[in-house]
Amino acid sequence: MSPKKLLKIEDCEKLSNHEVRELYKKYINPAIERLFGAFDLGQEIVDHAEGVWIYTKNNEKILDATGGIGVLSHGHNNSRILNTRIEFQKQKRMEVHKTIFSPYMAALSHNIAQLLPGDLDFSFFCNSGAEAVEGAVKLAYKFHEGNRKIILHSDISYHGKLLGSASITASKEVHFKYPSIPNTHSFKFNDISSVKEKISSFRKESGESDVYALIIEPFSAGNIRACDTKFLQELQKVCNKNGIVLIFDEIYVGWYKTGNRFNFMDHDVIPDILTTSKSLGGGKSSISAYVSRESILKKAYGNIRDATLHTTTYSGMGEECITALEAINIMEEENYREKSLRIEKTTKLRCERLIDRFPDEIIECRGSGALHGIFIKTEKTFLSRLLKLLPLEMNKDEQFLSKLIVASLADWMYRHKKIYVLFANADEIAFLFTPSLVMEDGEINYFFDSVEDAFEKGIRKIITEFITKQFSKALHG
Repeated sequence: MSPKKLLKIEDCEKLSNHEVRELYKKYINPAIERLFGAFDLGQEIVDHAEGVWIYTKNNEKILDATGGIGVLSHGHNNSRILNTRIEFQKQKRMEVHKTIFSPYMAALSHNIAQLLPGDLDFSFFCNSGAEAVEGAVKLAYKFHEGNRKIILHSDISYHGKLLGSASITASKEVHFKYPSIPNTHSFKFNDISSVKEKISSFRKESGESDVYALIIEPFSAGNIRACDTKFLQELQKVCNKNGIVLIFDEIYVGWYKTGNRFNFMDHDVIPDILTTSKSLGGGKSSISAYVSRESILKKAYGNIRDATLHTTTYSGMGEECITALEAINIMEEENYREKSLRIEKTTKLRCERLIDRFPDEIIECRGSGALHGIFIKTEKTFLSRLLKLLPLEMNKDEQFLSKLIVASLADWMYRHKKIYVLFANADEIAFLFTPSLVMEDGEINYFFDSVEDAFEKGIRKIITEFITKQFSKALHG
């Protein structure tokens, strides 16, 4: 059997867009290729990126208003982070060995502990947000030695797409029913009465609570909704009273995305376990963590026999840890809190102007820091007529009309303004502005000037253009 031709790095850089798409169809997922290809950004290959700008091989300069879905708080290719990784490689530092102490992992754990309140001191590092969530849930379950069976989560939540994390996710984005961890139940977001009712309904014969953990996002990034202070403070009291491990998921919003270092720090509460990822890796490292109170960690895993019940091969990889170390130091030294609040101030002023100019098209703008959503009204009559022209499978999605509006707007922003933007695929569909924290006021204003231009043109025309383009693509195939 003759050897197959293997592609080299230099081959990758010579591939055309058509060739890349053909490889996607053949070796990744043809549906992904169709989805990405529906938008004009999917027709181009990125050459490089820096700060908040993406540069294509066609010499286009694109403003990135997505913030890498929470990953790029530092922007693309931050020079300090790049230099840190290059120096680590040049020195041939050791990456990983499970039985050798790592100064990088030790230092990273130390730094995180210094920046968190209370005794949130013990960190476990892994590769993704979903892994951090699953590790946190395991820790809570082990803390109770398997003697409690119930875990509670909010009715609007996103915690990941693994079997465990997806089973405590309540998002329309995860529409297929997979097997789940047992005994998961939901309560109403930001509703303490609902929480108390659920906790009361799950008790043992002894009267002790049967709930081992409650997990919630203090700020739901997918839905652009925040818990209020009174709810979170009461939630902590209720969990403490019933011996329930309280888990805050701040994978997306942590590290100044909504203003403060972590959103919960605005509310004078402290969880038992915190999950974090995204911008922790500085846009270059796949790293996440769950951070635990001392009492939780020591009771669950604080003995020789149980110490390795939760491990992973790539926990604490050297290069990942030094990247996170530098990412955190940059955020603290360069005052990312101030950057986030500056973005919030400018964004809210522009959102107010947007609503004043287009009150018939926009329901509201809401958000915090560098995480905002623009919620657009759905004109049922016009859109329903269009919907009849589209494939039957699209009619099965109850949110399709809302998705069509924001997808059309996102496509128009790229084609006419060279701005890359995303929309929320959650319980409410929003046009998102979630920039890197290094975005300047001039770039923010360019984004909102462009949004105003879009609404000035008219959403009907933009949607019609988008659908016409999709039909044309389908016909020419």
